[in-house]
Parts: sequence; C-alpha cells; structure tokens
Amino acid sequence: MTKKPLSEARIQAMIASDPDAPEVTDAQIAQAKPFGEAFPALSERMRKNVGGRPKAENPKVAVSLRLDPEVVARFKAKGPGWQTRINEALRQAAGLG
Repeated sequence: MTKKPLSEARIQAMIASDPDAPEVTDAQIAQAKPFGEAFPALSERMRKNVGGRPKAENPKVAVSLRLDPEVVARFKAKGPGWQTRINEALRQAAGLG
C-alpha cells in the first residue's frame, strides 16, 4: 500500500502547529554557517573519531570468498559472531590456532 503525498497546505499546517520547530526564515538562512565553521573544536573531535573503534595492531583483510551455503548456515545458526568463528576455524585449519 502506497501513501498519498501530503499537500503543501497540510505540510504548512503541520509546521504552524509546532511552536517548538518554526520554519526557518530567510534572514536565519543568510546567517547560517557550516558546522565546522560554527563549532571548529567539536567538528575536529568528531572528524578524528570517525571510524569508531581504535585501529587494531594486526587488522583483518577484507576478502570475497565463496562458501557452501550449508557451511555459512551452520556458522550463522550459532548467532552473532559467525564471521569470527569462521576465521577461528580457518586459523586452526591453517595451523595458526
């Protein structure tokens, strides 16, 4: 089922009904600055934190690998962490575990 698009009049009525979120004025738009210019220190901290966790000493390598569907299903059946479990099984098979 697809939703019918809202009319402009309905959108304007919704904007007008919310006093906590008024529509921005042309004067406010003219005064707007990019986030990094308005908050340089915060912007720099956020930029440095991109990527989440710290870099690993021995990072893993992304590869494309074709496995039998039954193998993948068996590892996924045990829940989250299935890729780590496959890695451990391969480490053991390679004599590294």
